[in-house]
Amino acid sequence: MAQPVQPIQSIRVLVTGGTFDKEYNELTGELFFKQTHVPDMLRLGRSRVGVEIETLMMIDSLLMTDDGRRLILERCLACPESRIVITHGTDTMENTADALGQGIAGKTVVLTGAMVPYQFGSSDGLFNLGTALAFVQTLPPGVYVAMNGRYFPWDNVRKNRELGIFEAAD
Repeated sequence: MAQPVQPIQSIRVLVTGGTFDKEYNELTGELFFKQTHVPDMLRLGRSRVGVEIETLMMIDSLLMTDDGRRLILERCLACPESRIVITHGTDTMENTADALGQGIAGKTVVLTGAMVPYQFGSSDGLFNLGTALAFVQTLPPGVYVAMNGRYFPWDNVRKNRELGIFEAAD
C-alpha cells in the first residue's frame, strides 16, 4: 500500500522589492514601488503551495545595504519555516546570497527575481517565482539563487551582465 503523501510545511516568502515588484508611471516613464505582486502572481500561477508572505522592504537591489542584508538574515533565522523564498533585485542578488549562505544552516533558502517587471506582462518573474517554490521544496538545506529554470549554490553564482543571465561563477 502506498504511503500517504505528507503535506509540506508552509513556505515563508520574504519580499525585498527589486524589478520583480516595480510599477511603471506612464506619465513620467519612471519605475517605482507600491506593493508586492507576489499574491497576484501566486493566484495567476494557480499555486496550491501554502505560503506566508512577509514584506521586509521595497527597494531596488542597488540600494541594498549591509543593514538590509542583516535584516533579511535575521528574519530567515527567526521565522519558524525551514523553507524560505526571497524575492530580490538581480543586481546584488549574489551579494545577499553570499551573506545568507555564510549565516544560515539547517534551512533551505532560495533567492529569485526578475529581469523585467511583472507589470510589463512579459516578465520572467512568474516563471522564476514558480521554479523557486519548486526548488525550495526539493533542494537540501542551503542557500541558492534560482533564475530562468536553473539554481545555483550561494557560493557559485554570478550575474552575467553582458548576457543578462545568472550562471555558475567558476
